[in-house]
Amino acid sequence: MTNKALKLTKTVKDDLYTLFQFQLDNEANYLAAFTAKDSHAKEAYIEKYSKFLLDPTNNTQTIKVDNEIVGSIAKFIMFGDTEITYWIDKKYWGQGIATTALQEFLKIENARPIHGRVAFDNYGSQKLLEKCGFVKIGTDHGFANARQMEIEEFIYRLDT
Repeated sequence: MTNKALKLTKTVKDDLYTLFQFQLDNEANYLAAFTAKDSHAKEAYIEKYSKFLLDPTNNTQTIKVDNEIVGSIAKFIMFGDTEITYWIDKKYWGQGIATTALQEFLKIENARPIHGRVAFDNYGSQKLLEKCGFVKIGTDHGFANARQMEIEEFIYRLDT
């Protein structure tokens, strides 16, 4: 990422309206795979993520570049494991923003181990996790709403 000021800010409800728009992209949804059943239900999205913002076990950050919202990154607990999730607006893919955001996030989020899960064919996300020190530790299968089928996902973990 060159000559751009990236910063992470605590996500607020108003950010969710912009973040909702990002997840409407068909290609991004396909790669993310494990998405909401109806990604076009704006009210449901806002309600769901507003609750997440109130959960003290979550750390939800909005990614801004030159003060423009370009994505989000968050830590949450699922089935007793600390997990990470992120979403970058498609028009910003390939610019190093996700890498920089994840590196910065890992400086402020100290929970370890932290896990990342990624669809078997989401090579960009796999590369991102590996570049930031995550190690592939296993696989799982689950129903991917965005693909309407069960797919394999890779499980990554960062210990330090």
